[in-house]
Amino acid sequence: MPNPEAKSADALRDNAAAQPENAAEAGDISLESMDTTPASLARGAAAIKAHWKHAPVGPGVYRMIGTDGEVLYVGKAKSVRKRIASYLRPTGHTNRIARMIALTASMVFVSTGTETEALLLETNYIKQMKPCFNVLMRDDKSFPYIFLSGDHWAPQIMKHRGARARKGDYFGPFASVWAVNRTLNALERAFLLRSCSDSYFENRTRPCLLYQIKRCAAPCTGEIAAEDYAALVREARDFLSGKSHAVRDSLAQEMSEAAEALEFERAARLRDRISALSAIQGAQGVNPKTVEEADVFAIIEDAGQFCVEVFFFRTYQNWGNRAYFPRADKSLSQSEVLDAFLAQFYANMPAARLILLSHEIENRNILERALSERAGHRIEIAVPQRGEKKDLVDHAAQNARETLGRKLSEGASQEKLLVALTEAFGIDRPLRRVEVYDNSHIMGTNAVGAMIVAGPAGFMKAHYRTFNIKGEDLTPGDDFGMMREVLRRRFTRLIKEADRKSASEDAATSEDPDAFPQRPDLILIDGGQGQFDAVAAVLAELGIDDVAIASIAKGPDRNAGREMFFVAGREPFRLAPRDPALYFVQRLRDEAHRFAIGTHRARRKKEFTKSPLDEIAGIGPARKRALLHAFGTAKAISRAALSDLEKVPGINAATARLVYDFFHGEEP
Repeated sequence: MPNPEAKSADALRDNAAAQPENAAEAGDISLESMDTTPASLARGAAAIKAHWKHAPVGPGVYRMIGTDGEVLYVGKAKSVRKRIASYLRPTGHTNRIARMIALTASMVFVSTGTETEALLLETNYIKQMKPCFNVLMRDDKSFPYIFLSGDHWAPQIMKHRGARARKGDYFGPFASVWAVNRTLNALERAFLLRSCSDSYFENRTRPCLLYQIKRCAAPCTGEIAAEDYAALVREARDFLSGKSHAVRDSLAQEMSEAAEALEFERAARLRDRISALSAIQGAQGVNPKTVEEADVFAIIEDAGQFCVEVFFFRTYQNWGNRAYFPRADKSLSQSEVLDAFLAQFYANMPAARLILLSHEIENRNILERALSERAGHRIEIAVPQRGEKKDLVDHAAQNARETLGRKLSEGASQEKLLVALTEAFGIDRPLRRVEVYDNSHIMGTNAVGAMIVAGPAGFMKAHYRTFNIKGEDLTPGDDFGMMREVLRRRFTRLIKEADRKSASEDAATSEDPDAFPQRPDLILIDGGQGQFDAVAAVLAELGIDDVAIASIAKGPDRNAGREMFFVAGREPFRLAPRDPALYFVQRLRDEAHRFAIGTHRARRKKEFTKSPLDEIAGIGPARKRALLHAFGTAKAISRAALSDLEKVPGINAATARLVYDFFHGEEP
């Protein structure tokens, strides 16, 4: 009978809505310490048996649901009824499966036409619901591409993320924005293609700075003929399509001919272009000779943690690599984790024609079919045993091993720093979650509060939060009042979430002790005695007495290393200049400061570009664009007569009246 724990491939496309984070998302699942009593197993098995007789006989997807309505596990099967029957065995379950059975209160089934459809549906459910017993790819950010537009006579080259809605050529994926920016920088020097937007291009009357520094041929002002610019575009497209040697040879030939004709300036320009192309190829590291296009995956496990290293090869070139640390139960094998990881990885990006793996996976054939159907051509998944393909996989595995080793080492160092912090502040319990708060504003305007979070794994950026200061009774620039508002909102929400959990019948049994906590052990405030007293008053008001508070005030002349610390029950004190805890606190404070200032600047920038039209209900982007196109500015719109507003294309009489009344102070 098939093993249910090996049947979870996580995603092929992402229709996920944003879900609230729960404790299971941040930490690895560890079930060894959890009790699975015979009574709880019997209760769970009875619930499963009650639903088993209604399970589909054919392929489909099933969800196991806890008493609080939370989805515990999403799985697929060729025969759902047979799969569910495997959970009804009295013995022989792993600790993970036993725990899953014990927590199950109900089940939901969905039939599908094929196993491939079941894989797609299972994937979407996992992405949306984030079940705590499934393997989850914690980082699903999209990859950047290089885009060469095809909807303009002078194509633009630029960095691109997201949907491919615009006509043109997309080259990638690249492993990082840094890799794309480096390549774009060299491509602009090599092919002199424009990177400006179409609107900027159309309104130029003279060449911009990029033309002066030899980064653009300036087709906007006719500095280059249209046919000559088209030739540059063809060369760039050929280079990115894998014909890099042919392009370089052609340029070298042109350079020689220019030199022989004594056209030394032209020869120098061609020399610089060849140098730029060499810089691209030289920075791409190991380039395969026989593998034109492939995605290479290698997985390594150590100390209960998994690392998946991914390399991208396109047009015989290495376009970078990225490491992932999926959340998975320690009892799962590397093959099972890789199997579950792959489908989720390809949820929002196209697959290469060849996918090379370090381990054989159970759902290989199903995944091949699903990826091929979506791509419209054959996708091959292979586990190479020899030759250059095996060397590529071994190289990825070596990188995964080194990356995981660094992560484990950094985690050990972070644990030591947290211990040093507990000793420095006299805290009598281990620190698992530290929250640092800071405010940012200019004379009280666009005020924001920022919270950053640190734990044993370092900065937990998925848990960062910002707070738009809303208090109408606050005096502009009142830092104490802002801090009180931020902390009151933060802990009021925590209390409400705790009340909801305690209302659940089996809340205590579903808690994962190894998950990253949602409640802080220490609050660190950027400020002095006043900020400390403000925070202490808020926590006392809310009845919270189990969270330590510390405040850090900048030293004389704001010198780093001379900070003053405020902790309950102690006189203000300083830490020794070389104390590791001091450096750690400085890092935490600086990160909170960076995050707060960045958020404040983003809000301020948004305010700068805000238009009065944004405040009119019923005026969306299209109508706003039509009005601005007709009148030029919001001020001109405010002065327009009602009859003039009604003449604007796309603006009907009711909308025109709405706009007119808004600017003339009349109620619609």
